[in-house]
Amino acid sequence: MTSHPSTPSTPSTPRHDRIPGLVETARALAEGEVTSRALVERALARIEATQGTLNAFRIVRGEAALAEADAADRELAAGVRRPLLGVPVAVKDDMDVAGEPTAFGCPGTFPPAAEDGEAVRRLRASGAVIVGKTNTCELGQWPFTEGPAFGATRNPWHHGHTPGGSSGGSAAAVAAGLVPAALGSDGAGSVRIPAAWTGLVGIKPQRGRISTWPHGESFQGITVNGPLARTVADAALLLDAAGGNHAHDPHRPAPVRALDAVGRDPGRLRIALSLKPPFTAVPTRLHGEIRARVVELAERLAGWGHRVEEADPPYGAIGLTFVPRATVGVAERVREVPFPDLLDPRTHGAARLGRLLAGPPLRAARRAEAGLRRRVGAFFHTYDVVLAPTTAAPPPRIGALHALSGLATDRSMIAACPYAWPWNVLGWPGVNVPAGSVAGGLPVGAQLLGPAGSEPLLVALAAQLEAELRWHERWPGDRITSDSPAP
Repeated sequence: MTSHPSTPSTPSTPRHDRIPGLVETARALAEGEVTSRALVERALARIEATQGTLNAFRIVRGEAALAEADAADRELAAGVRRPLLGVPVAVKDDMDVAGEPTAFGCPGTFPPAAEDGEAVRRLRASGAVIVGKTNTCELGQWPFTEGPAFGATRNPWHHGHTPGGSSGGSAAAVAAGLVPAALGSDGAGSVRIPAAWTGLVGIKPQRGRISTWPHGESFQGITVNGPLARTVADAALLLDAAGGNHAHDPHRPAPVRALDAVGRDPGRLRIALSLKPPFTAVPTRLHGEIRARVVELAERLAGWGHRVEEADPPYGAIGLTFVPRATVGVAERVREVPFPDLLDPRTHGAARLGRLLAGPPLRAARRAEAGLRRRVGAFFHTYDVVLAPTTAAPPPRIGALHALSGLATDRSMIAACPYAWPWNVLGWPGVNVPAGSVAGGLPVGAQLLGPAGSEPLLVALAAQLEAELRWHERWPGDRITSDSPAP
C-alpha cells in the first residue's frame, strides 16, 4: 500500500542517533550485522516522525518497502551479494517508480507509473529498497521546494529556511538522517544547490551517466540525475549503482567507477578559483561569508600543493542557450500533466515562452553547445578543475520566493543561484562539497567543476577535502525533532 503522509498528527522523535552512511550500511548488511527489515522500519519511523516538520516525502512506500526488505533479507541469508542489497534509499518525485504516481511537484491526481524509470530500475538491480519519493517544486523549476500540492519542505538545519530545490526533499531526507542517500536531478543546479544548503555532497554527473529514461533528453538535455549523500564515498557508490543507460538513450558516455576514485591521490592539480558568475543580465552579488568560505577552501587546496589562482571560464553569452532549452522543457512537461489548470501561473508563463522558443531559437541553442564546449574546454588546457561558489546567497526563508511573480522569481533565483547552470548547458560533471556555514548556522557549499568524463578526478579531490574537513561529522542535531518550524 502507498501512503501519502503530508499532514500527519504532530510527531515527536527520539534524539538524533547518527545513522550510518550508504557504504557502512551496505557493509553491515553484507556481514549480517543488521537486517534490511530493521533498517527499513527505522527509516519509515524517521520519515513518519519528521513529516509534519521537514515534509521531505511526497510518497512513502511503507508496506511495499517492507516487503522488498524481507525479500532482500532472504537473498542475503542465501549468500547473494549486490552493491546495495537491502539498503533503504529515496528518489525524487520526477523519477518513475512502478505502481506509484510521478507528480513532479504538481497538484492533481496522477496515474501510477507502469514501470520503473531506468535509474530506479538500476537501483533495484543493485538491491536497493526504495522507501519513498521525495518532494520537489513544480516541474523542478526553482531553487526552493514549496508548492500547493504538498506544502513546504524545510531545511533540517533551520526549519524557517528552504533546503533549496528542486531536489529539496532528497536533500532534507539525507541531511536529517531519514535515509543514508537519495537520488535527485539537476537541470540548473538542482542537486548541487540543495546539497550546498543542507551540508551534503551532491554530484551532477556527465550527461547520460545516469539515465533519465523514459525521457531520453530531460529538459532538452540540460537535466541529469545525480546522488546526494553525507560523504563522497556514499555519493560515489550511489552514482555507480544508478549509473548506466537505457537502450534508447541518446547520450552514452564511457563508463567510470566513481567509488574507485575515493581515496585516490588526485595529484598536484591546477585549480581555477572562479568567483565571478557568468553574465545573466540580472545584478548578482556574492555573499561575503560565502566568498570567505570558498576562499578558505582554495587556501587549503593551495596548502596541500595544488596550484590555485583566480581565473574565470570564458562563458560568453551561454545564458542565451540555456533559456530556450529550459523553457521548452517546461512546455513539454506541461503537456504531460493531467490537470494543467492547477499549475502555478509561473509555470504557464515559462511554458508560453517555451512554445515561442521551440523553433529556430531552440535549434540555435542546441547548435551552440558544441562551440561552447570547445571554448570552455580550452580553459582546461590550462586548468584541471574549477572551484566556484555553488550559490551566491545562503538558503532563503520559507516563502521568500514562492509568492513572487514570474519575473520577480526569475530575478531572485538568478541573483541567489548564478553559478551552477552553465555546467548543465555543457553537460559536464560538477560536485558540491560543503564549505561550512554562515551566520545562523546555515550551510553553504562550493562546487568542483571539470570537463567531460572528469567525475573520478572531481571525486578524488572532493574526498581529499573531506578527509581533512570531515563535514560528515556535522549534523543538524536536535533541531530536526522540533514540533514546530523555527522562527
